[in-house]
This record gives sequence, C-alpha cells and structure tokens, in this order.
Amino acid sequence: MSLKNASAPGILASTLVVLFTACSKDSSAPSSADTTATSTPPVMVIKVPTGLDAPPIPADNPMTEAKVELGKMLYFDKRLSRDGTVSCATCHDPKMAWADHRATSEGVDKQLGDRNSPTVLNAAYMPEQFWDGRAASLEEQALGPIENPVEMGHTIDELVKNLAAVPEYQKRFREVFGTEVNKDGIVKAIAAFERTILTGNSPYDKYKAGDTSAMTAQQIRGMELFNGKGECATCHTPPTFSNGKYYNAGIGSDKPNPDPGRKKHTNKDADEGKFRVPHLRNVADTAPYFHDGSVATLAEAVRIMATGGIDNPRLSPVFKGLKEVQFTDEEIADLTAFLEALSGEYPIVEAPELP
Repeated sequence: MSLKNASAPGILASTLVVLFTACSKDSSAPSSADTTATSTPPVMVIKVPTGLDAPPIPADNPMTEAKVELGKMLYFDKRLSRDGTVSCATCHDPKMAWADHRATSEGVDKQLGDRNSPTVLNAAYMPEQFWDGRAASLEEQALGPIENPVEMGHTIDELVKNLAAVPEYQKRFREVFGTEVNKDGIVKAIAAFERTILTGNSPYDKYKAGDTSAMTAQQIRGMELFNGKGECATCHTPPTFSNGKYYNAGIGSDKPNPDPGRKKHTNKDADEGKFRVPHLRNVADTAPYFHDGSVATLAEAVRIMATGGIDNPRLSPVFKGLKEVQFTDEEIADLTAFLEALSGEYPIVEAPELP
C-alpha cells in the first residue's frame, strides 16, 4: 500500500498506520484446523489520519489483518460480477481517489448506471450508504452492487458457489471466519477492507493543528466563508464534512424523468429528490459531481450550491435561504480554494495476486 498526498507528494507524515495487538486464545473454539480457526486472530487497530476520529467498527465484524487481506482480494476480483468484467475497483478505483471520473459507471454488458459512483474514501464514517441511504452499513452496501443487474449482475448464491470452487478462497474463509465461503463472510471481508481506506492530514488539518503556513490566504478566506456567510458547515460538518443527512438541492430536477432520490427507498413524498450530503475530503480529486455526475468542475459545483441549488417544488429550505445570500465571483473562488485544502493523504492499493 502506498500513500497519495495531494498537497505534498512523497511525504508520508502520519496517515494510515496499522498496529496489531495479540488476543488470548479462545478456548471455546473447535480444535480442528481443517474447518475452523483455532484461536481468536489478532485484532487490527487502525491509527487514523490526522484530523479524524477512529471510525466505528461493528462488534460482529472486528478488524483483523487476515480479514482485510481477504477483503482486498475480493474488492479487486472481477469474478464478483456475472461475466467477470467488473470488480469493486472498476467503479471505485484507488488511482481515481477511490471513485470514477465518469458521470456514471459501466457495469456488466457495458450497461451504464444512473448514479455517480461515490468515493470509498472515509465511507467508514457515513451512518448510511449510497446516495439514498438504502444501506445501513458497509456490509449491507457491499452486497448491493453484486446483485444489481446493471452493476455486477450476479446472485449471491451463484457467487458463493463460484468462490467456493477456488481452493485459496476456501482456505482463507476457514482461517478468517472458521466457515466455508458464504455471503456473510464475503460482505464482512469487503467492508473490513474498506474501513482502512481513510483520508486526512490535509493542509486544512495541518492548519487546524497549528501550522499557519499550511493554507494559503485565499484558502483561509474560503474557510471563513464556509463557516460564516455561507453556513456550509451546517450540512458539510467537520471532521468528515458531512452531517450524513439528506437534502433536495434540485440537481437533475429539470430532467424529463428526475431521479426520485431517497423517496425511492422510503416511499415518502417529502424525500422526493433528496440525496445524502457527500463528505468533502478530497472532493477536488473526485470529479464529476453530484448524484448524477452532471457537473464537471468543482468551481461549478460550488457556484450551484452557493447560489441556492436549482429551483423545484421540494427544494430544501436551506437552499432557499442561500438564494438570499449574494456571493461574489471572488468569494466563489475562495470557497473552491478552501475545498482544495481538504485534499489529504490516502492509500493507493495495488491489485493483489488473485487465486
């Protein structure tokens, strides 16, 4: 694993560091090494990048080195798709800030999805997953693309059969989970791997830590606008720069068949056109923007938000208020510069050798 630092290439500072603490042997575990793990594996403790708190780890899916390694293999394995052409990394590419620079990604049979692929960076902190929040955890999210007919087009039962036919996967599932290859293990391993994909230690974080030279004068002005006049931090709340809630900004509402947004999940009219607030760390690296990838540049995205979104019957009140706030071109540029200061270090993971 190498590290990408958008502000200072090659400087590794204090980003993702993995430590291990030994756990005592589990005397209740079965003794057969052929079918189950014989002891509790070492717990993997993630030291998070500067500027972030530790991400939440589910009690039923503790982090271990072997589990993360298995999850990495599955993340890059195109056998997760029906036709063997699409992996998680296809749409969430480590070399593209764990996102995809196309408006919408290409799935099996070269089908195009209808929503932009959000970055995996810091997804571990989001209380719900997907643009509409239909997944309550990373584990639940991992299953979604596999069974989506446009994305991977597989069935979990068929996938389990395929992976169970690979001796190396059989071996690793027994070592990590003490079971044969199964659905639960697949999603838990992928989610564990994704919880290591963190970004921080940005110029903003260094500035907040006391290095007043880490941000430019323009970026500092932008930060003051972000926290003050624009009240951007109300929705884009530090340290992740997202409050995890859902709003209608009107993006795509002028299309012939607008995306219903969160309403598709909740069936509530009040959720029409609402989408989750994306976090803004490394946002400068994840163009294009919004749920439909319809905006090509960060400056344009900032302008749309700062001027109150796009009018529609269910525009969220926060955007109606912004329409009364007048930003100059210089202030839009300052806000954009501040968002660029949120680009920090993140891991670049090369595809592992697959069995």
